[in-house]
Amino acid sequence: MFPRINIYLDRIYQNAKKLKGILNTIEIMGVTKGVCGDPFIAKEMLKGGVDYIGDSRIENIIKMRRKGIESKIFQIRSPQLSEIRKTVKYTDGVFISEISIAKAIAEYSRLIGKKIGIIVMVELGDLREGVMPEDVLNFINESRNYGAEILGIGTNLGCFGGVVPTKEKMEDLLKIKETLESHGIDIKIVSGGATDTISLFEKEIIPGINQLRIGEAILLGNDTTGNRRIEYLRHDTFTIEAEIIELKEKPSIPYGVIGRDAFGNIPHHIDKGKRKRAILALGRQDVDIESLIPTEGGLEILGGSSDHIIVDVTDSQNNYKVGDKISFYPLYPSLLKAMCSKGVKKRYIKETN
Repeated sequence: MFPRINIYLDRIYQNAKKLKGILNTIEIMGVTKGVCGDPFIAKEMLKGGVDYIGDSRIENIIKMRRKGIESKIFQIRSPQLSEIRKTVKYTDGVFISEISIAKAIAEYSRLIGKKIGIIVMVELGDLREGVMPEDVLNFINESRNYGAEILGIGTNLGCFGGVVPTKEKMEDLLKIKETLESHGIDIKIVSGGATDTISLFEKEIIPGINQLRIGEAILLGNDTTGNRRIEYLRHDTFTIEAEIIELKEKPSIPYGVIGRDAFGNIPHHIDKGKRKRAILALGRQDVDIESLIPTEGGLEILGGSSDHIIVDVTDSQNNYKVGDKISFYPLYPSLLKAMCSKGVKKRYIKETN
């Protein structure tokens, strides 16, 4: 059945193993949110050497637990107050930035007799989540007064504001650690960021930063924030296949009165004369069309709608017909949507035993 995403488990394992070898003493949290908490992929990450798993959504974490993932799992997006009970039950730690969340975790942990660790996120300029640096000491002291178990501090860069991780940003985080420790607070974990921070550690290990949260690099071998393909990693870890449901020569310019498309955009087209166009049974409901790369040359993605993608196949060496499949490499936005789509079938491929 199609559309289908092919998942090359051995290649994901190889990426995890390679990164663990390069980062060496730094703990790697293998982040599974980009694959909707897929337990088979989580197992390959762990087999490749990541130290534990992180995911943003409690539903994904519960799914992994029920499918046999026994390693530590951290909830890397702050839990909602409405899901604290599940968070305490199923996770080993959380990343938070609100005192009410810390209080609720501490209270429910005490009620059921299970403590989970808290990593306090610190705002260093990207302006997503994080306690302002000058407020971290008071935040942690208040959390401890409620009975919360503080494991460490962390930061997020690149995901919202596009702020690039630098050595100076890491040093700012380490200064906060020093301040906390000078007040008698033991900071076991300093989580320095995500895939976009790897480039810093390729040059040198920054003493004191002892954890990175890595998803995209393991899954796709890319660093979107750094705008690079990580050359020593594999990029052929996933492919998405879709079936041709119409194949016809048509004009390259729509004719009639032009308004907006189904998503409210004003379309722009280039007149190339008549072109052979394949319509695929795959759309924006399943993927991010702009982040698909055809696996063969001579194909051009023209656009699409919620359930269709239109591809110019005029210059392809293949003599396509209705029922044939066209394959793409997904970038992160397409991977995320495809793995979470009920309409995209999953095929797990093991190339070695």
